[in-house]
Amino acid sequence: MSSLAKVMSKFRLAVVQLQVSSVKADNLSRVRRLVKEAAGGGGQVVLLPECFNSPYGTSFFPSYAEKIPGESTQVLSEAAKENKVYLVGGSIPEEDGGKLYNSCTVFGPDGEMILKHRKIHLFDIDVPGKIRFQESETLSPGDSLSMFETPFCKVGVGICYDIRFAELAQIYSRKGCQLLVYPGAFNMTTGPAHWELLQRGRALDNQVYVATASPARDESASYVAWENKKVIIGGIDVTVYLQYLSDIRQQIPITAQRRDDLYAVTSTQEGSG
Repeated sequence: MSSLAKVMSKFRLAVVQLQVSSVKADNLSRVRRLVKEAAGGGGQVVLLPECFNSPYGTSFFPSYAEKIPGESTQVLSEAAKENKVYLVGGSIPEEDGGKLYNSCTVFGPDGEMILKHRKIHLFDIDVPGKIRFQESETLSPGDSLSMFETPFCKVGVGICYDIRFAELAQIYSRKGCQLLVYPGAFNMTTGPAHWELLQRGRALDNQVYVATASPARDESASYVAWENKKVIIGGIDVTVYLQYLSDIRQQIPITAQRRDDLYAVTSTQEGSG
């Protein structure tokens, strides 16, 4: 834990859910309003959902994609600065060098971008009779782990499908993260079956807090999000008690008890995406 984090025993985390429409300007306006409301309620770290500025779907990504910095990240920067919060900007379709990415940007209370995470694991699934979705039809994967420091704790970032890969969370925990955030948009098939279960699994296995945010459910959309936002352990707008986490780690010391002589999970790259 950093020296800054040591002096902070708790902080307020706000998870924002919003209706995403086909009008980007409306989506960005909602973000401004909801971040302000979250900060007004005491939020010090604010989490937005995956694909908050665009409908979710491979047919939408090319037309809604932006450079970073760009229009949407400018709004995030201003919202973070105006409200003096750490803002985890969900994700947006990003265009860079002729490629598209699903990217999460994080801004500090001064409005400066401190991290960019590109979704590492692309959502390519085929459940016969229920859902087929291939992000790789339009998106390219990121190739870096992404962590950032706050005065409260170190935070690890993933996007939606990234949560299914336990190794990522394990590495984040080993590198000192106490909170993992996953903006997501699980669907009506995998959402009820796995979304909360995965969050609890990542939290329990690694003795960390896990927070997720989803777009609101829109039954008329081509892709219907499960509409579930959670903080494990906790609620929607919660106080995160770091001392409690420290106590759990002390009482059940799995980190010290790991058999590194028998097995290991390692990373080959890390950074800001």
